[in-house]
Amino acid sequence: MTRPEEARPLRVLQITDPHLMAREDGALLGVNTRDSLSAVVQEVLRTHGQPDLILATGDLAQDASERAYRVFGDSLSSFHCGSAWLAGNHDDSGTLSRIAREYQADRRQVLQGGWHFVLLDSSVHGKVYGELADSELEFLEGALTEYPDTPTLVALHHHPVDIGADWMEKIGLRNREALWAVLERHPQVRIVLWGHVHQEHEEIRNGVQLLATPSTCIQFTSGARDFSVEPLAPGYRWLELESDGHFRTEVHRAVAFEFELDQKSAGY
Repeated sequence: MTRPEEARPLRVLQITDPHLMAREDGALLGVNTRDSLSAVVQEVLRTHGQPDLILATGDLAQDASERAYRVFGDSLSSFHCGSAWLAGNHDDSGTLSRIAREYQADRRQVLQGGWHFVLLDSSVHGKVYGELADSELEFLEGALTEYPDTPTLVALHHHPVDIGADWMEKIGLRNREALWAVLERHPQVRIVLWGHVHQEHEEIRNGVQLLATPSTCIQFTSGARDFSVEPLAPGYRWLELESDGHFRTEVHRAVAFEFELDQKSAGY
C-alpha cells in the first residue's frame, strides 16, 4: 500500500561545490566538473529518486560566470521540484542571485513539509573565508523568531565549527560565535548544513546536528594539515525530514564515475 503523500517524510537533496565553468571542458584538478555533476545527478535518480527540495550550498561556479550558473540550473531539470541556491567563496553573489531568480531558486526562506529552511550568504567578496554580515544575522534572527515552533534547517557555505583540518581553519566562518549566539536562542533549529570543505563531517552541538557534505567534483583529504585531495568519488547528501522534527540523512557517492585526479596540486 502506498503511503499517503502527506504521511511520508520530506525528501531533501543537498548538492554542493560543483565548481562549474563557462567552458564545457572546464576541469578542476583534472576532473571535468560538468561530467562529475551529471554523474551525481544520475546517481541521485538511480539511488533515491525524486527529491521534494534541492539545497545548493555554494561554489556553484568556479569562474562566477553567467554561463556556469545557467549550466547548473539546467542540470537540475531532471528533478521535478524547486531548488534554493546560496553563494560560496568562488561565486559572485550578485550574478548568482540574478541567474537563480531566472530558475526561481533565489529563495532565502522555504516552508515545506512541516520544516523551515533558512539560507544564509556567508560569502565575502574577494575572500576565501566566510563571514556573516550584521544584516544576515538580523535576517536569521527575524526568520527564527517568526516560526518558533517549526523544525528548522539553517544552510550556509562556510563551516561554522572546526573540522580537524588545519589548513581549512583560516578559511571557515570567521564570526561563527555570532552565528551560534543567534542559533542557541532558538531551540527549534535541528540542523545546520554547509559545503565548502569537500568532505563529509557530522557532529552534534547543543542538540543541533551539524552536517558537511562532499563536493560533486573533487574531495579534500579529511584531517589534513595542508591542502590535499583524495580520489574519493563525487557525492551528495540526502535527508528525509519528518514533520515532528525527526530526520534521517546519509551521504552517497557516484562510485561508478571514472576520473583521474591531480593529487600533486598545492591548491585549486
